[in-house]
Amino acid sequence: MFGYLRRNVALLVGLILLAILVVFMAVGALAVDTSNAQPLSAPALQPPSWDYPFGTDRQGRELLAVMVAGTPLTLRIGFIAGFIGVGVGSLLAFTAAYYRGRVDTVIRSIADIGLTVPQLLVLIIIAVSLKGSLTVNQMAIIIASLAWLSPTRTIRSQVLTLRERGYVEIARLNGMSGPEIIFRELMPNLLPYLAATLVSSVSAAILASVGLEVLGLGPVEAPTLGMTLYWVFFNAAVINGWWWWWTAPLIVIVMVFLGLFFLTVGLDEIANPRLRRSA
Repeated sequence: MFGYLRRNVALLVGLILLAILVVFMAVGALAVDTSNAQPLSAPALQPPSWDYPFGTDRQGRELLAVMVAGTPLTLRIGFIAGFIGVGVGSLLAFTAAYYRGRVDTVIRSIADIGLTVPQLLVLIIIAVSLKGSLTVNQMAIIIASLAWLSPTRTIRSQVLTLRERGYVEIARLNGMSGPEIIFRELMPNLLPYLAATLVSSVSAAILASVGLEVLGLGPVEAPTLGMTLYWVFFNAAVINGWWWWWTAPLIVIVMVFLGLFFLTVGLDEIANPRLRRSA
């Protein structure tokens, strides 16, 4: 295992970055009072100091507490939307690619049409219609409503290459049903690819959530990373020179995306034999 990680540098880097975030959230949850992430819990606009390591914002929130409380919320949005998107996309992709015919035509057509629609515009319309009552979980559901389109298309293409393999034909001759072949023969062989697709979907969901929140369409009361950046732009923190206000969330966001990106590249090397390097 450790020998392979030394060869798969991208996977190792991704795991290290995500491990740092996990340790930060775990230690922070024990050592930091997350109630200070609420407005008026600290003096406003204090630069980083011993008392406030990340400083405070204009609303009087301690930014260290905001990062500790907001990072898990942002990741929750990404994981909920990613799991729903890949789960629904996998179900539709395996069904369409294995059974083909009209089922495949309908599912493929819906996915293709959906991918041609500007997804950010659709998400903005949905978020605007629900603005004012939006929660973190509702935000995740909104993003998940379109997160299944791309996995459906990509996973379907992978299943099409497997359904004609010899072991699938043998399974049919042995009397295995379609669902049995899908869950016992096809899906196990695509687990590395599904894992890479899941990580990519989580990253895309986090990006979509941050984009919506920066526009002010997220859960306003929640201290997520995207909403923190929204208040940065709303209060013109960059122009006013309050650099500590936007530095902390940007560093965490960059670490999240870099960790997920390298993890996706590393998992893709496992899933794609052409990318595997010999010892």
